[in-house]
Amino acid sequence: MMSVKERRRLAVLDQVKTGDLTRQAAAARLGVSYRQMLRIYRRWEQEGDTGVVHRARGRSGNRQVDPAIREQVVALVRSRYGDFGCTLACEKLAEVHGLIIDDQTLRRWLKDAGLWRRRRKSQAKRRRRLRRACFGEMVQIDGSEHDWFEGRRPSCTLMVMIDDATGLVLSRFFEAETTVAAMTIVMAWASAYGLPGMLYPDRHSIYRVNTQAADEQSHRTGRRPLTQMGRALEQLGVSLVCAKTPQAKGRVERMNGTLQDRLVKELRLAGIDTIASANVFLEAVFLPKLNQRFAVAPADDRNGHVPASPVELAAALCLIEERVVGKDQCIAWHGLVLQLRPGRGQAGVAGKRVQVREGLDGSVCVYRSEGDQLIEHALVGSRPRLPAMSQTLAERMATHKGQAKPAANHPWRGPVG
Repeated sequence: MMSVKERRRLAVLDQVKTGDLTRQAAAARLGVSYRQMLRIYRRWEQEGDTGVVHRARGRSGNRQVDPAIREQVVALVRSRYGDFGCTLACEKLAEVHGLIIDDQTLRRWLKDAGLWRRRRKSQAKRRRRLRRACFGEMVQIDGSEHDWFEGRRPSCTLMVMIDDATGLVLSRFFEAETTVAAMTIVMAWASAYGLPGMLYPDRHSIYRVNTQAADEQSHRTGRRPLTQMGRALEQLGVSLVCAKTPQAKGRVERMNGTLQDRLVKELRLAGIDTIASANVFLEAVFLPKLNQRFAVAPADDRNGHVPASPVELAAALCLIEERVVGKDQCIAWHGLVLQLRPGRGQAGVAGKRVQVREGLDGSVCVYRSEGDQLIEHALVGSRPRLPAMSQTLAERMATHKGQAKPAANHPWRGPVG
């Protein structure tokens, strides 16, 4: 088959043969030199119309990849990287198998093999928000619950923190998105980089009290009640701003999508099926490579983090609740009974309020509410549990349903007293 250019060239050569066009004019019309025009005309006279067709037509390119390598790459993608994107698949082919292929070349091969289908994305209708200027000025945080281990263990939550200015990521696996999980990941970030100027989560109840009473108090006094996380961040001097929509914290949401694609496959290739080993893999292997590839330089070289000592972090990032001391100098704490033993020269605490602090490591300390004085305590036992009922409420109601009602003269229907 001739191309449009070759058909046009053939029509000009016919005009030269009939004398309607000179060779010099034909060279100008075709955009070639006069000598090249003579060569083209001579070959056309000798070979006919086939002499106009480019001689490289149907031949393999000099830079074409060996067909055996192409078959090997397509077979590897089909067997091991079927759900990988072309960019990630090329990275794995180079890293694991030593096959360096361009991502566009791989996409073309996969399309020819029927393994690639274009995924259309909806058009965004929002304005882009510029990144913050310096590292640590604002850090976004979010928990992503997902089947990270693809059925090798129950689904869990990945807590993700990402700096808005640089895209630097820190993440850890937890069983669920809880206050302790949020405090632990913030502790890890603060220990590595310092305290950020602002933490930007969603309106999860970990970070914000979402009750109607809290809304009324906020409207009346201008101050909303604090959660444990809100109290800890206020104590550390970190501003807490909760996003109203997922799109507002789009950077961490997009990173969740990237991790649900890349991290799941990396865990599969590494054969990891526990949270402990996954966290070691994150810290030692995955996150350094991810940050090296995707983190960017900030617009301002200043560091927006504030240094914090381990003592300050441990004192703030803990669970703090108040308890009323019984007459026996004991308090109840999560099903346990703690016997308080005020030191010599200290007033008794029976009937007073004390502050119980449970650290992220599980340690429990008791302090006087009116000060920061530590009270020694000892574990004396646990609260007795209620016996389990043999029938549920629904079963008991079903058992008594349809039975005769008490008579009109039944003692229960009589006057009281």
